[in-house]
Amino acid sequence: MIKYTHFLLVFFWIGFLNAQDIPNKEAQINGAVQAAPTDQRDGATVMGFTVDGKIVIIREGSNDMICLADDPAKSGFNSACYPKDLEPFMKRGRELREEGKDREEIFEIREAEAKAGKLTMPKMGTTLHILYGTDGVYNADTKTVDHVNYRYVVYIPWATPETTGLPLSPMVKGGPWIMDPGTHRAHIMISPPWPEK
Repeated sequence: MIKYTHFLLVFFWIGFLNAQDIPNKEAQINGAVQAAPTDQRDGATVMGFTVDGKIVIIREGSNDMICLADDPAKSGFNSACYPKDLEPFMKRGRELREEGKDREEIFEIREAEAKAGKLTMPKMGTTLHILYGTDGVYNADTKTVDHVNYRYVVYIPWATPETTGLPLSPMVKGGPWIMDPGTHRAHIMISPPWPEK
């Protein structure tokens, strides 16, 4: 009986410590999924942050959407959601950042790996949904994020202005344009204007 009670206490304590490792898990989940299309939020897998800045899965999902929560250690707000086909690209970026690689190094490594077939990139246009704002903040009362806007990044590897008909800079405010053309990271940028206050 004593051994069993001791086991329960240890199990409870480990569970308590693990719960403390994820700062405000509910807020991270609620804030993260708001970057996703509304009909895909409930089933999305959510990756969040531990107290020491590690990225871990904090909710297993039931659909193909993956959401990354806002980093609670950083100011402002930035969450992102994307289909699982983009995860190899995103995961490789996280790995290289953990190794201390800078933005340019990450680009060059992933470019070489994609060309060599070691890094699988989506074969179709794949959208990264971003919810961001320098003054963005999670509202626990409404379970929504205030002072944020959306941005859409549609990855189309190796695409160019010629293959898409898109300009290299927006023609109108918030208009689509292509960035990193001709590379593994070619993508259409769409940044809608901020809502008027």
